[in-house]
Amino acid sequence: MAALWGLVACHVQAQQVYRCEIHGKTSYSHEPCLGAQVIDTTPTQGLNRSTGKVQRHPDVQREITHRQIAEAIRPITGKSQQALAVDRRRMRLSATDKLHCEWLDLRLPSLEAQVAQARADQKGQAELALYQARIQLRDLRC
Repeated sequence: MAALWGLVACHVQAQQVYRCEIHGKTSYSHEPCLGAQVIDTTPTQGLNRSTGKVQRHPDVQREITHRQIAEAIRPITGKSQQALAVDRRRMRLSATDKLHCEWLDLRLPSLEAQVAQARADQKGQAELALYQARIQLRDLRC
C-alpha cells in the first residue's frame, strides 16, 4: 500500500494557464492577470498517423498511470481522480496552507460567477477579487 501511495505522490505539478488581454494584445501565461480566462492545457493522447502506433508524451503516460491508480484505489479512498490529484499537489503543504487552499477552492467558483454576472461598473472590482484569489492559490502552491 505504501508503494502505491508513493506512485500516487510522485508527479509534476500542472500549472494553470491564463489568457490575458492587455492593451488589446492577447498573451498566455502561468501568471494570472486582471480579467484572465483559464485555458485547458490537457495534453492529447497522441497517435502516430503513419504507423498507427500510440506515441505518448511522458506527461500523458504519467496522467494515464495516475488515472489507473485512482480507479484502482477508489473503493478504498472514495476519492475521484481529480480529488487525488489535488491531494498529491498539496501533500507537502502545512496544515494552515491546506486549510487556506480549501477555503480558496470554495471561494473561486463564487468569484468567477460574480465576474460573469457583474455590471460594467462592478466588473473591475469583481475581476480584482478573482485575480487576488488566483494569486493566493499560486503563491500557496495549491
